[in-house]
Amino acid sequence: MRKSAAIRMAIAISVAPLQVAAAGKYDGSVPLLCVPIEIVECEAAGRCVNGTAEGVNLPQFIKVNLKEKLISAAEEGGATTPIKHFEHDNGRLIMHGGQGGRGWTVVISEDTGKMSAAISEDRVGFVIFGACTPL
Repeated sequence: MRKSAAIRMAIAISVAPLQVAAAGKYDGSVPLLCVPIEIVECEAAGRCVNGTAEGVNLPQFIKVNLKEKLISAAEEGGATTPIKHFEHDNGRLIMHGGQGGRGWTVVISEDTGKMSAAISEDRVGFVIFGACTPL
């Protein structure tokens, strides 16, 4: 009986690291550095234009820190916004927040680091596609 319990324990211990390794590399367990690559700005009338991070006043590099529940510009003293809610769903890290009359959602694939985000405010919205890497 004890030998059987010892074997089960050994199997459980050897499988545990595999379960940790199976978690996505981009799951927010460590801070992430994200880069907005493609940005589309749309007005309420339906006109949409492609833009750049600089053109729509977004930082070139964005840090995501789930432990601090904070998204911030990578440069010192840059803008920050609190993460109001986050969850893991179907291999994706999903974050929500709002500040200064704007609401936002960010979705990051936990396997690839690919990012999609949306920012909305009065009669204008932005859709952002990018990529993230662990810091």
